[in-house]
Amino acid sequence: MEIGARIHRVKSCTSTNDLAKELALSGEEEGTVVISDEQTKGRGTKGRSWHSAPKKGLYLSSILYPPQPQISLIPLVAGLAANDAIFESAGIRIKLKWPNDLIWEKKKLGGILCESGFLGNKASYVIVGIGINLSHRREDFPEEIRSLATSLELILKKHIDREEFLQKLLKALNNWYRLFRERRNEEIVRSFQAQSLLPLGKEIKLVTETEEVLGIYAGIDSDGGLILEREGKRMTFFSGEVRVIMN
Repeated sequence: MEIGARIHRVKSCTSTNDLAKELALSGEEEGTVVISDEQTKGRGTKGRSWHSAPKKGLYLSSILYPPQPQISLIPLVAGLAANDAIFESAGIRIKLKWPNDLIWEKKKLGGILCESGFLGNKASYVIVGIGINLSHRREDFPEEIRSLATSLELILKKHIDREEFLQKLLKALNNWYRLFRERRNEEIVRSFQAQSLLPLGKEIKLVTETEEVLGIYAGIDSDGGLILEREGKRMTFFSGEVRVIMN
């Protein structure tokens, strides 16, 4: 299995995750990737929209059939792969905000959206969506997010070739997903923590569907959950439970 051995390219779609899901349900092989020049209804987590300017970013989704149940590690795998590709292309190390944000100097450079289908309690597929801002100029972002978003071109003051970046990202995805397949979960977690935006011991607030929880960030567990210490007790939260992290 090689991620990117088979690639479907389209000029425009609502969301590459939507197309990849259709392919997964039709039995498409693992590692198949969908890439679009633009997304008309790109989305992030919790139903948030993801701005996908035509030919300005890399918008892709890959089909995975995970061999182990700890699928909450897959956003971490994707984040680590994006970090490696960015380093290979631009020589900079970004920060990873659990579970799915790519951050450069407090601005969002990209994001990850993983969506799953289940048979009983077992994931039958995982769609890994990755969006990275490559060639955006300031005016390419909607006015309401211009102060919050950035691109590699804005950071480096030079153009980033999308195809070259894609090849670096696919290589990195294959490397990190191989570790996941080999169940080297602790290695994935340690690597993610080394690039984490949240330092261990920092007080943070988690906003869930039902409450706000204030505590001390104590890292990520081997299942990909965020550990919060509060009043001498440890609580674990998974991405599906958390709406916002305030730090």
